[in-house]
Amino acid sequence: MKNLWPLALLLVSGGCHGLSGPSAQSAPPAPWLPDLGDGNYKNPIIFADYSDPDVVRVGDDFYLTSSSFTCVPGLPVLHSKDLVNWTIIGHALPTQVPVDHFNAVRSGGGVWAPSIRFHNGKFYIFYPDPDYGIYLVTATDAAGPWSAPVLVKGGRGLEDPCPLWDDDGKVWLVHAWVGSRTGGKNNILTLVPLSDDATHATGDGVDIINGKDLGVTGTEGPKFYKMNGYYYIFAPVGGVAPGQQAVFRSRNIAGPYEMKIVLAQGSTKTNGPHQGGLVDTPDGKQWWFIHFQDMSSQKGNEGRVTHLEPVVWGADGWPVMGNDPGHTGTGEPVAIFKKPDVGKTYPPAAPQTSDEFDSPKLGLQWQWLANPQSWWYSLTDQSGQLRLFAQLANSSLVRQPNLLLQKIPAPSFSATVKMDFTQSLPGDRAGLIIYGAPCAWIGLVKTADGFRLSQVVSRAGTGPEASDVAAESAGLDVKSPAIYLAFTMVDGARAQFSYSEDGKTFTPLGAPLSIAAIHGSWIGAKFGLFALTSTEANHGTTPPPTPQYADFDWIHVAPAAP
Repeated sequence: MKNLWPLALLLVSGGCHGLSGPSAQSAPPAPWLPDLGDGNYKNPIIFADYSDPDVVRVGDDFYLTSSSFTCVPGLPVLHSKDLVNWTIIGHALPTQVPVDHFNAVRSGGGVWAPSIRFHNGKFYIFYPDPDYGIYLVTATDAAGPWSAPVLVKGGRGLEDPCPLWDDDGKVWLVHAWVGSRTGGKNNILTLVPLSDDATHATGDGVDIINGKDLGVTGTEGPKFYKMNGYYYIFAPVGGVAPGQQAVFRSRNIAGPYEMKIVLAQGSTKTNGPHQGGLVDTPDGKQWWFIHFQDMSSQKGNEGRVTHLEPVVWGADGWPVMGNDPGHTGTGEPVAIFKKPDVGKTYPPAAPQTSDEFDSPKLGLQWQWLANPQSWWYSLTDQSGQLRLFAQLANSSLVRQPNLLLQKIPAPSFSATVKMDFTQSLPGDRAGLIIYGAPCAWIGLVKTADGFRLSQVVSRAGTGPEASDVAAESAGLDVKSPAIYLAFTMVDGARAQFSYSEDGKTFTPLGAPLSIAAIHGSWIGAKFGLFALTSTEANHGTTPPPTPQYADFDWIHVAPAAP
């Protein structure tokens, strides 16, 4: 019954609620929909970790990309017709380079804040790797395929690039600096000339904005525009969680630039509103700004979620974002607002979460923690199911590359999977995992006599090579290798695991857990599927002749019970 979605809609207080899913023909609704259905939307428009977003409009279509750090495929590309309802259409980086380096988990490294632009029939995404430099990928279709990455400007500590094609045809790039990689150089924006095809820098560049001179800290994440004779650089200042959105402008591309704070938290609960992209509607009459909010200070584990603010241009040529009740020129984020007027109404949508595993390709919601290997999984060995081959477990789940994960999609939601672990050897384990601080999972462990259903909490040790401190917090012996596993997340941080033998009645396993994002990884908590072994024979370039594996029939993600 592929369409049955037996949800673990349990309160974190626990207890066996005997819940069953709806009819077999229904589908789970999205855990978070920003479209209120009455012409208004609510923020966040994407309650998931699409950090450092940038956006571009091409005709009647909007495209968004964001940071992906060490997760692969990287550089997600999302599409919308109205700036409110978004779905994933592809990834611009199927493999992270340098390949050998990113075959291992590199927490906090990889793809930092990118920019997306469209010029002369081609999409451009510039992205930084703070340890290697600034890269470029291009495509004629935003859904892909995208070109292999080209190193535009090499160097350690370069971050947050954004191009500008000037009126005279010259191509420029502005970027920021990472203090931890440069011996302290930060709070500075640098202008670099590019070749006509934008594939390489033609000079070292010149520093054009120093935040210290303007009385601000943490100047980074620049987005470059030219309008009405002004060069505008939109950039966040003040830090990730507590910062604001600044705009710098000059009549001369090399400066000097004047600055104004155009968006701040004010009296709202939306902290650190900054770093994003500016875009107009197809008729050019409305302007909007997409930015992130860091949920860590709100005690959430979702990471940095995506907001949409209206933008009004003042007579003085400065933009004002969100609400500005005091007419100060510095706006506050909106919670509910009228949707952009794009001339039509489009149905509610959200980035994909649930997966029936009916396609020969992984759903676009899935990412690994490092460059994936072909022998990690199959979607064709068992039709309509995902087969995860058990890979050798290392000393830390935080550094386990073959975890198949997706983003936390809402502050409250449930996830349910149907799994079979028949093909396993003693010590193998597989199941449903929440990747955070701590990492926690519910799953089956193969024993000499059958299987043990376990809830395991794994707390990362200190240091890059430290082993986890992992322990079973609850468990019981079972005979069958087929089981339904689930968890319910509430309040953006508390998870209750549960299980079922029939897919209808779910029983809690273990106490509720508080789970945060992993400090220093720059990503929110994630969840997904895993299969691990302690058998050396299963660790190689191809599966062994008789591999161990777990088969997953589906995963259903839905709102949690009220």
